[in-house]
Amino acid sequence: MGLTEKYCIGTLWIREYLRGDGYGKALLLAAEQEAVNRGCLNAYVFTYSFQSPRFYQHLGYEVFGELEDFPPGHRRYFLKKCLQKMPS
Repeated sequence: MGLTEKYCIGTLWIREYLRGDGYGKALLLAAEQEAVNRGCLNAYVFTYSFQSPRFYQHLGYEVFGELEDFPPGHRRYFLKKCLQKMPS
């Protein structure tokens, strides 16, 4: 698998006062579309329980790995999404 076939989200951060207005969703969907345009087949992201794993799940990402108590008292989630079904 070549590097262009994978898209990994490094950081997606929205200022707190802008959250809940669709900016995060719009940014993520635009980034996914650009990844598809560049030939990516899958997207990957990791997040923590104190962040928003449900945000990604709501947008079609599936948990494929989980570390308990990492950091202590929290969980780290690894999520993936197939981009092949997205319109190009």
